[in-house]
Amino acid sequence: MTRTKRPPDFEKSLGELEQLVEQLEGGRLPLEDALRTFERGVALTRECQTALQSAQSRVEVLLRQDGGHVAVPFDSGGPEGAGMAAPDAETDD
Repeated sequence: MTRTKRPPDFEKSLGELEQLVEQLEGGRLPLEDALRTFERGVALTRECQTALQSAQSRVEVLLRQDGGHVAVPFDSGGPEGAGMAAPDAETDD
């Protein structure tokens, strides 16, 4: 029987990553433990990135299916602060 690989649980991975960061910031780990902790942190970061990319792809598919909308880039800066651009906003690409 073949099992399909389940996507990582984003919240669980992020929580573990936050704990690892706290441990590393504490500065009390021996070098080898710190290296293992860092390696685990890198792996968790990649899992989180994969989960976010998957979620983004799913949202884009749903938007395309719902009346032909196109994905609008996330506006992370600007004077108005963080947020999504308005769906009918035009971009100057």
